[in-house]
Amino acid sequence: MDDPAPLTGPAPASSTAEPSLAVVRAAPRSLWPRVLRALTLAVVMALTVTGVVCLTMTQHLLLPFEQVTTLRGRLASISDFFEDPQVIRILRKHGLRVEAFNAGSRQVATGSLKGLDFVFPSGKPAADRINDARQAAGEYSKNFHPFDSPLVLASFRAYAEALHARHVASPQRASDGGQPLYYTLDMDKFLSLTRQRLSWNDLHVGRYGISNDNLVVAQTSDICQSNSADGYLGLVASTRHHNAPPTEPTSARALARGISSLLLSQGSASDSLYTYYIDSNGISQDPIAVLYEHQYLAYQAAYRAAHGTADTERVLLYPRAEMMSQPHFIALNHKADQLGKLLEADPELRRRETQLGYQLLPSGSVNELATYLNGEGIPAPQPSSGEQTVAKMPDWQVLEQMIAAIKQCPKPVSDQGQQKPSG
Repeated sequence: MDDPAPLTGPAPASSTAEPSLAVVRAAPRSLWPRVLRALTLAVVMALTVTGVVCLTMTQHLLLPFEQVTTLRGRLASISDFFEDPQVIRILRKHGLRVEAFNAGSRQVATGSLKGLDFVFPSGKPAADRINDARQAAGEYSKNFHPFDSPLVLASFRAYAEALHARHVASPQRASDGGQPLYYTLDMDKFLSLTRQRLSWNDLHVGRYGISNDNLVVAQTSDICQSNSADGYLGLVASTRHHNAPPTEPTSARALARGISSLLLSQGSASDSLYTYYIDSNGISQDPIAVLYEHQYLAYQAAYRAAHGTADTERVLLYPRAEMMSQPHFIALNHKADQLGKLLEADPELRRRETQLGYQLLPSGSVNELATYLNGEGIPAPQPSSGEQTVAKMPDWQVLEQMIAAIKQCPKPVSDQGQQKPSG
């Protein structure tokens, strides 16, 4: 019998065999996700550091988390000052934000002060009226007078030269030896041209390249609203009243009626006199506009920055009797005192006031405005020694009588009549 066939297949594992370990290699992974994450983190860190440096340099670091006090005020022409980006930044450094409601100086003085922390009328009569009312009511008020700006007659070279030819205006010596930007005006002679109802063409302004049949008269804003218009009324009254302001109401009213034709001869006044003056059509629309010196100087600084030279066609006529505007910041509560003190004493804010064309008060041994203008390549006004005197405004009670004799003004605005904050 044959032997059985042997079994085929793997032999059984020996109990003494060593276990084997199989190593499986993972598929290779891309490095791009990790590279992208690293790059993203680096960019974020760089932007964060850059942002912190920029905020620190501009002194705005942590600004959203700082305590900011909002002060609400009603302002006249000074409202542009608080809309200036640099002024906003400087005040924010001190934890202050200003909400400014625009109004004319007389509206500032006669309107309700409810809900306001301060007012900033452009002239002394309006400021005196506010202070008298606050004192009579036993309410708080504190005055600050950080800067000033004289009343000027803004014009164009052709008209100034026509007046010069009639010995009504005389050019001031230009500090740079170029064409004069400033003239001294004899107000009595100027008003005489208006009384005679002479036109610019009668003064042969055509010799200087233009034609204008309008009467020779200074255009003002509304005397019911504007301190500059009231200031010009006071200047004209002083000129016609032996270079002194009227003091007695009856004679003041008679004087006002007698000079009204010198103020209103060219029809309705414009609320945007400065805007029209610097417009390309200003030379024909507003040959002479009653403005403040700081408006013209700020315009010239901006013009030079844009064009590399001063605008030599626009000039200023300075009345020989200088009429200062005398703007007053009036704090209506202790909270607003801080802003008044900053306006008078903060070095950075004072520099900006000069750059915006204001004459600082109190004036020191150095004329900061002239120094700034000359440094910017803009000739500074240089009236001759003894050439100018100082004109004074009548008391606000007398001024009100004079205004009423010329024009019937609307009733004071209410709180609902306030314009929206300017910033």
